[in-house]
Amino acid sequence: MKRRIHPSTDIAAVNVDRRRLFGMAANAAATVIVSQSLLGCASDSVTGADADTTGTTPTTPTTPSSSCVLTAALTEGPYFVDEKLNRSDIRSDPTTGAVSTGVPLALTFNVSRFASNACTPLTGAYLDVWHCDSAGTYSDVSGGGSGRKFLRGYQITDANGVAAFTTVYPGWYQGRAVHVHFKLRLFAGTTKTYEFTSQFFFDENLTNTVHALSPYSSKGRRDTLNTTDGIYNSLTAAAKAALTLQASASGSGYAGTINLGVQVG
Repeated sequence: MKRRIHPSTDIAAVNVDRRRLFGMAANAAATVIVSQSLLGCASDSVTGADADTTGTTPTTPTTPSSSCVLTAALTEGPYFVDEKLNRSDIRSDPTTGAVSTGVPLALTFNVSRFASNACTPLTGAYLDVWHCDSAGTYSDVSGGGSGRKFLRGYQITDANGVAAFTTVYPGWYQGRAVHVHFKLRLFAGTTKTYEFTSQFFFDENLTNTVHALSPYSSKGRRDTLNTTDGIYNSLTAAAKAALTLQASASGSGYAGTINLGVQVG
């Protein structure tokens, strides 16, 4: 069943719901950490944090290997819809063919499994990505995008553990810094055997540059930065760095890579 934030389609009511939801997150940021842990594999540093077993406070973990770094999982949020859209280009609405406008963003996820003190490519994993459009609207939820399916999709990691997406740079909505959600799942047949969910954020200087352009500029300056986002600030400094995309110019847009590694079972 699709999750919806409110049965009403009144936009003002949705904005109130958003303010209340993320105001609560800002006042009790530690509650958004979940107990699952994420390993971001890297060759030159050991940083990050994991959540404790209660899912309330991020703690500094014991790093299992100099080739992997630990960071925290984050809340799914209210806007996940399991659309089952297997596609790498998530910009269009498959029901209408309309393409979301905005600065192109190429995302690459390098997904690894941590076991026996090493990271190896995790193949056959389902990786979902979803985020708002340039105006701050999510598809297929009440409040503007109901019935549409833009900026959502999943890929299955290949033999190298890679899943790649073409999308647009996200806009913003009240109470949240600019971010992208992602969810990793493993299945045995139709049975889900593992799930990991988190979010990543963006460098504020890059967001300033992108959001000064059309169509983002018509919405005005965002009201929440990384430094004032309750979910972002539930992370340690090292975990913030691990979940902040370092994007570089690529063609008419930007490209960035997220290195993920999960400890399955």
